[in-house]
Amino acid sequence: LATWQTYPMSHLMAVSMALFCLLHNTMDVHARPANMSALKDKNNPTSKEENEILPPDHINGVKLEMDGHINKGFHQEVFLGKEMEEFEEDSEPRRNRKKLIEIFSKVDFNKDKSVSAKEMQRWIMEKTEEHFQEAVRENKMSFHAVDPDGDGHVTWDEYRVKFLASKGFNEKEMADKIKNSEELKVDEETQEVLESLKDRWFQADNPPADQLLNEEEFLSFLHPEHSKGMLKYMVKEIVRDLDQDGDKKLTLSEFISLPMGTVENQQAQDIDDDWVRERKKEFEEVIDRNHDGIVTMEELEEYMDPMNEYNALNEAKQMIAVADENQNHNLELEEILKYSEYFTGSKLMDYARNVHEEF
Repeated sequence: LATWQTYPMSHLMAVSMALFCLLHNTMDVHARPANMSALKDKNNPTSKEENEILPPDHINGVKLEMDGHINKGFHQEVFLGKEMEEFEEDSEPRRNRKKLIEIFSKVDFNKDKSVSAKEMQRWIMEKTEEHFQEAVRENKMSFHAVDPDGDGHVTWDEYRVKFLASKGFNEKEMADKIKNSEELKVDEETQEVLESLKDRWFQADNPPADQLLNEEEFLSFLHPEHSKGMLKYMVKEIVRDLDQDGDKKLTLSEFISLPMGTVENQQAQDIDDDWVRERKKEFEEVIDRNHDGIVTMEELEEYMDPMNEYNALNEAKQMIAVADENQNHNLELEEILKYSEYFTGSKLMDYARNVHEEF
């Protein structure tokens, strides 16, 4: 997190990042925070084992990425839950429409053929819980990968050996060096990430600290959204990365700050403009609860807490407002089908055809 600032990020914009990097090849990379993707962006593909034991940069159902970038797929994640994969871009539109109609009927809890903010809030909380449970299931496999002796506890050294092995280092050689307190002789980039992981590891070690992580603590290590303490830690690291004057708060200018460098053409300028516009809107309308122009750690923690019911209601109202063409503060089936790309990432053709018959 804070110690990863010298490396590139993976989540500025899912589609435009490659273009952004090309156009901004002279920018100062210290201007925005980086994350674990420093190791993942190598030419060599990321191994399955590494994916299992590294904290993910992206967490479904959490509004900010680990590097402080806005999660662009958040509203789709909290609307679809575990059904996200069923709405791939190349999915058959008629099948997707049928599935979306089924989802609408589930969200419409009182069956009055419209979805209220309260009904959407309830649905968002259910879908967020699905992401939580998926993380728990994945954590069981990840914990098993770093706890081969099955004693139910993992030391930092055990984890460090598995992590280095996932990076291509000889596992036995690394284990022997760590046991004998010898120098590991890893590259600087790997050493930086190891130091950050170590800090995170000890933050996840619940009191009384024993320098061992059990399965529940390991879940907090990988997924800070599962622990109030680790969520605070995540917020603290994000603020540290964005805070330019050291007051442990964020102003609008700090939250929307752009990397230094020249804008070489209009496409690059458009990307910068989108970055500023999106973050300004989120800062002023959502994160800064009391609208005093300052975001405190407490406000950011509330914003990032996926199980915060106020956030779920606020998100529900925002989602409804996007598609509420008749301005009745509810969603009808025709509206949600028309705006299917917003809710599912998949655009439906002829969305209104036979809607009533199918429903």
